[in-house]
Amino acid sequence: MTRRRVIGVTLLLLFLPASFIVGVVASGWLLAAPHQRVVGSAPPDLGADDVVFPSPSGSAIHGWLAPGEPGRGAVLVLHGIRADRGEMVTRLRLLHAAGFGLLAIDLQARGESPGLHITFGHLEALDAAAAVAFLKERLPGERIGVIGVSLGGAATLLGLRPLAVDALVLEQVFPDIDSALTNRLVAYIGPVGRWVARVYEWLMPLMLPIRPEQLRPIDHIGDITAPLLMLAGAEDRYTPLSESRALFARAAEPKQLVEIAGAGHVDLAAHAPEDYRRRVLSFLAEYLSRRD
Repeated sequence: MTRRRVIGVTLLLLFLPASFIVGVVASGWLLAAPHQRVVGSAPPDLGADDVVFPSPSGSAIHGWLAPGEPGRGAVLVLHGIRADRGEMVTRLRLLHAAGFGLLAIDLQARGESPGLHITFGHLEALDAAAAVAFLKERLPGERIGVIGVSLGGAATLLGLRPLAVDALVLEQVFPDIDSALTNRLVAYIGPVGRWVARVYEWLMPLMLPIRPEQLRPIDHIGDITAPLLMLAGAEDRYTPLSESRALFARAAEPKQLVEIAGAGHVDLAAHAPEDYRRRVLSFLAEYLSRRD
């Protein structure tokens, strides 16, 4: 082999790993980039006011607040990773029609709530706790429930202490960040996605103020004392049924797991509206509505 060819091969071998790492870093920045837009006021039929309150995450949390029937209970609704409160309207209308008070928020770095990075539930857990406190202050005496969708559900579990709520609905929540990243990357780019996920996790502390071991909802769900309803898509590739079952197994009683046939990682309220309405509303009514 000539000296020029040796140099060329050496440079190529050096360039490929460096390019791979640069690509992972770029993908990571995109994954964690803020997802912000002007959401605006709530649909008129919800009768909700625009609200803003501070969070220990450093963000000013924007949301919609609507009172319900006294004694019926109130529900905080938390959206998924690249969503905002505007995409929760189907759920909000179900809750409003059933008489529940409601609070829907934009988690930090989403919608109208400012933030530097999406943190996969780490800072968002602070937003969830702040929202529960705000809801209790604005609707005193009401029992509080939470509906957390995907990352929004992870945010209910990753705080320093369990949320002080009376009922918890979790939809398609990942057990740990390793599984969440691996499943998505394999779905997008095939088996090499497993290697990309490992490199991304290794680099995560350099890009975000978190470590992968801080993003394990499965380590926290056993601390939850509120009654739990979990919803899972039977065909979900991002949070497979086996992972939802493993997460559910760690939770304390009382708990229920509902597996939605034919559902992938989709909006379950839209995919199976009647089943969703019946299961979720009956669960919330049982634990939130005062009978005295």
